[in-house]
Amino acid sequence: MHFLLYTFVIPLLFQTSNFEGKWVTVDDETGIEKSIITLYVQNYKLYGKIDTLLLEEDKGQTCTNCKGSEKNMPIEGLLILKGLIKDGNSWTGGSILDPANGKEYDCTLTLSGTTKLKVRGFIGFSFLGRTQIWKRLE
Repeated sequence: MHFLLYTFVIPLLFQTSNFEGKWVTVDDETGIEKSIITLYVQNYKLYGKIDTLLLEEDKGQTCTNCKGSEKNMPIEGLLILKGLIKDGNSWTGGSILDPANGKEYDCTLTLSGTTKLKVRGFIGFSFLGRTQIWKRLE
């Protein structure tokens, strides 16, 4: 019986293929596409890094407002999603870094269909935050 549990049930708990891959961030205020993020799973947790900045004026920028080891690091290549844990149809419990202000927020990711990702950043309570919709890179 334990073999069946590990063979069939455990892998279902950690299916991630719908979240992993490249996503285009879209500014929730302007609607402008800003960057390409790669989401990946490592040790059953979800992470995301900025691969490419899409706006010419953003290229070459560093995270001047960040703290700790991220301070003054290039924004391209920066790990911005950290340690999210699978929770049903979402990933939650981790954090998201906003390179524009250097602040980290609690974060929840939820798929909307197969091509859109709701990214909710908040402090303490989910209703005290904002949501961006990222698009899967085709």
